[in-house]
Amino acid sequence: MTEGARLAGVAAAPGVARGPWVHVRRRELPVGGRVAPDAVEAEEARLRDAANGAADDLAALSERVGAEGHGDEAAIFMAHAAIAWDPALIDAAAARIRDEGEDGVAAIGAAGASVAAMLAALDDEVLSARAADVTDVADRIARILAGLPVEESLLPSPAVVVADDLSPSLTATLPREHILGIVLEAGSPTAHAAILARAYGIPAVVGSRGILAALEAAGADAELALDGATGEVWIAPDAASRADLDARAARIARSRAGDLEDASLPAVTRDGVEVTLLANIGTPGEAAPARALGARGVGLFRTEFLFLERSTPPSEAEQATAYREAVEAFGGDPVTIRLLDIGGDKPIPYLPMTAEDNPFLGVRALRLAWDRPEIFVTQLRACYRAAVAGPVKVMAPMVADGGDATLLLELAARARDGLAAEGAAVGEVDLGVMLEIPSAILSADSWFGDVRFASLGTNDLTQYALAVDRGNPALERYRDAMHPAVLRLIAMAAESAARAGISLSVCGEMGGDPAAALALVGLGVHQLSMGAASLPAVRRAIRGADAAELRSLAAAALGDRSAAEARARFAALLAPG
Repeated sequence: MTEGARLAGVAAAPGVARGPWVHVRRRELPVGGRVAPDAVEAEEARLRDAANGAADDLAALSERVGAEGHGDEAAIFMAHAAIAWDPALIDAAAARIRDEGEDGVAAIGAAGASVAAMLAALDDEVLSARAADVTDVADRIARILAGLPVEESLLPSPAVVVADDLSPSLTATLPREHILGIVLEAGSPTAHAAILARAYGIPAVVGSRGILAALEAAGADAELALDGATGEVWIAPDAASRADLDARAARIARSRAGDLEDASLPAVTRDGVEVTLLANIGTPGEAAPARALGARGVGLFRTEFLFLERSTPPSEAEQATAYREAVEAFGGDPVTIRLLDIGGDKPIPYLPMTAEDNPFLGVRALRLAWDRPEIFVTQLRACYRAAVAGPVKVMAPMVADGGDATLLLELAARARDGLAAEGAAVGEVDLGVMLEIPSAILSADSWFGDVRFASLGTNDLTQYALAVDRGNPALERYRDAMHPAVLRLIAMAAESAARAGISLSVCGEMGGDPAAALALVGLGVHQLSMGAASLPAVRRAIRGADAAELRSLAAAALGDRSAAEARARFAALLAPG
């Protein structure tokens, strides 16, 4: 490998790092064996003891990580503890001991692999990434059974960590003061190892194919560098590359300090149009960091974390506690809770669903409520209870027309009336819809008056408008929500919302893209919700623009031939760097 060789990967956690590298890998597990018939009962008991031990260790790890100020990351390990306690996994392994005569190591490995394979096959990036969590927990249980150390001293001095993949628990237990950065041959930005890297401020690149072989060829003394914001990796960077990397690191340090200083500034254009910036969150623990970066509420609170990776549904009380935690964290700013968004691509054990050839066009999200209303009534009851602590908005996903909006209102009335009959304390809740299906926008004038707000889910809106499978990499060029057809749908939604007198926001990835955010403001959307990390860049873009110019550019973009043409109009307004 020549000096300055560069590999491409996928950006996973922003930041720049360079230094020596270490290939982190655990000691191999022994191959599983067989167990004598008269030892089956004892081996099953040993399996259950190991699972309980793993769960206790993970709960302790969760407590430690939480005490360090990382509440959301602590929740990851508590979820891992739940996996270790999950009867579905442990009973499957115990059955293999009884029926196949496998020992505990082989049984838990096979059971974990089966569950992980099912998750990995799902057409959902977030859920398929959870396969690594199940594998991690099964590996921990197997190591306890085999008498191997679960945590190993793998990073004695500061280095860039390199691996095929990293389990979440291994990522969390490596000494963070020694982790300069992370480069993985596999993995995805939504895997928990990447989530933890972002939480801990560790630069990371995933999907860097060929990195392990290239480093072996370069030798143990070769320096390794990475830029977690661009996905670039350098092996033995030359002097010019090192100088460039050091300059990038200095810019990042200045930018992060400025992000916190600017968090209190309003997102207002130079000609006085104010835009409300909101946060997309997936757990209550993400609320505080988003607020610190200037979020003025939550535009999308995904609630699936409460329902997945468990064998029984969450109780009303459990849901109300989680929602209330987020509401309290925002101290009077509104929190928009999205009702459960699952379907055939997101199976859960206690909610069996018929397999569908195309689950993205099937019975999912609010459509489930026609046959299983109780799930949504319970969730709505929890939302009304949480609203006692502050302003709450609830929106239904996968709404196609006014009939779906009516269903939401009926479910909410059942929830509210039931609580009132019980004498329970309830708060005010605004009801709204997600606009992901073109038909909802095309028919909006006939029913928008029935709801209080609407939010554009631009990820799915783009998928449905352009007939683009979000999971198919061959269709990458069609995925840009700046496509003129999508912009026209957004313009129509804004006009319908204005006629009905209801608020309109965006909660898809488009809102966190600075160039696209400017287009949205030009189209008349003045509430943008995004991942917390995107807030500073979008705020800067808005504060540097004129709304009148944005309106003119947006009108012109509606007549463009491609997303690239439309995007170029707004990208030209962004300050370099």
